[in-house]
Amino acid sequence: MTGREIPKRRDARSATVAVTGLNATDNPGPGVAVIRALRADPDFRGRIVGLAYDSLDPGIYARDLCDDVFLVPYPSRGSEALLGRLDYIARRVGAIDALIPTLDAELAGFIALEPQLRRRGVHTLLPSRAQLDARSKVNLAELGAAAGFDVPHTCVLSSPRDLYTLHEQIPFPLVIKGLYYGATVVHDVTAAFAAFHRIVAEWGYPVIAQQLVAGEELDVLAVGNGDGGLVGALPMKKTTLTDKGKGWAGVTVRDPHLLELAARFVEHTQWRGPCEVEVMRTRDGRYYVIEINPRFPAWCYLSAGAGMNLPYAVLRLALGDAVEPLCSYEVGTMFVRIALDQIASLEQLSAITQHGELAVTSEERVA
Repeated sequence: MTGREIPKRRDARSATVAVTGLNATDNPGPGVAVIRALRADPDFRGRIVGLAYDSLDPGIYARDLCDDVFLVPYPSRGSEALLGRLDYIARRVGAIDALIPTLDAELAGFIALEPQLRRRGVHTLLPSRAQLDARSKVNLAELGAAAGFDVPHTCVLSSPRDLYTLHEQIPFPLVIKGLYYGATVVHDVTAAFAAFHRIVAEWGYPVIAQQLVAGEELDVLAVGNGDGGLVGALPMKKTTLTDKGKGWAGVTVRDPHLLELAARFVEHTQWRGPCEVEVMRTRDGRYYVIEINPRFPAWCYLSAGAGMNLPYAVLRLALGDAVEPLCSYEVGTMFVRIALDQIASLEQLSAITQHGELAVTSEERVA
């Protein structure tokens, strides 16, 4: 497929959809949950292409997920390398009708490629670069002041020297965060230095320090239509956390204030696509927005289970369908993750490692 072609848009029910983020570990990417939600919708009969960054991403070997899996270059390789790989994949599978990126670090690259993808008939539902930057941890406090929601006091650190005077602005204990991932609660300067250098080694600068807000952690999965409208929002309370602070179990809740926060963010930013609003509710009933993630969370399959299938709504919106606002969901629907052993063959590992692609046979899909 060349960049000059504009293939006809396909119906969402029979579309070929590419989804990234198959790293389903104890700190899982959202891709597996997005694919499961698409498969769960009774209307969807399309084809799913998994895009993985590592040959040992567990989602590659889940038999009931993808029809095909391809390795793609890491974001550090640049947009042109990614575009070339997507052109190759489109030729191999016939066409890619829609693409759903699910990882923070790759979004800027896909946003930059959106015009070229659209010319190739690959549809997305992504925020603009300005929207992406507005909700970043660096700019979250400014966004909160403009949109009218509370954000914990935040400092942006560009040097380890900043840690010596940090306590003058934010008292210990506080949270040290990376720009994309990672959050560590620290109680003194020594621990702050260790967390700072660990995050810089993994994710680089800047590093964010944020006031630690004690309370109950709540999350909202929301989808914006790009015109300030809220397509749907699902609030959830985490009931079990891993040692990395990731939700291992959670339950849908009814909380109008959480829905209002999501609607306020979407309206103020004109957000386009999925996002996750992370909130701390204090004992005195105040709500603090601690992060806004610009993609589906790893727990998004809960939306399908609760009767509000937001990944399928995103697919339909990306392909130009009119989607009425989704307002109802089943309160009290739980998710509980499970760790299990998948069986794969050395031939499969060899195929994805040596050739960068793996086709799942119909026999494997039904096994």
